[in-house]
Amino acid sequence: MEKCDKGEQILQAALELVAEQGFHGAPMAMIADRAGVGAGTIYRYFENKDALIICVYRAVEARAVEAMMKGYPEKGPVRERFMHIGNVLVMHLINSPLELRFIEQFHNSPYGVEHRREKIFGKGEKDIISELFEEALEQQIFKQFEMPVLYALFFGPLIDVCRDQILGFINLSEDVVKQIVGACWDAVRR
Repeated sequence: MEKCDKGEQILQAALELVAEQGFHGAPMAMIADRAGVGAGTIYRYFENKDALIICVYRAVEARAVEAMMKGYPEKGPVRERFMHIGNVLVMHLINSPLELRFIEQFHNSPYGVEHRREKIFGKGEKDIISELFEEALEQQIFKQFEMPVLYALFFGPLIDVCRDQILGFINLSEDVVKQIVGACWDAVRR
């Protein structure tokens, strides 16, 4: 039990420090200090900082996917599933500001480039979003843009409004979130 707790403490400390100060402002010694463990302890759980950062991202991504899967209308029409994913994702991220800041750091780094390359072009396991987008393309529901463009038209605006909500620039109600996700739908549909 203690081993698991320490690993979780290290993940949380890395998440917080990267979100607050970026990758370069979060050296392993500082992560260890924030986690309340010795610097050497981190290396019992993670081979190096790269492995730690990737593990933090996977944990953050898993929490977002778990949120999206609650009530996900698997057999529903493409639009219904699209709207569900968008609405849940926005609500999840505005309620998890550290995770949003970490995601932004990650996606704007070499880590994120490799991750996105694998998600968009990889032959690995598909996730619910890539499966949905591929289905929409096959059924000619979406404009025939390349997958990176479709992702940008969906995730870009949603991430921006989440950031602006967290910064206090806007005040998103559930109705406004639905309208914004609907606007993203309008941007990608034929």
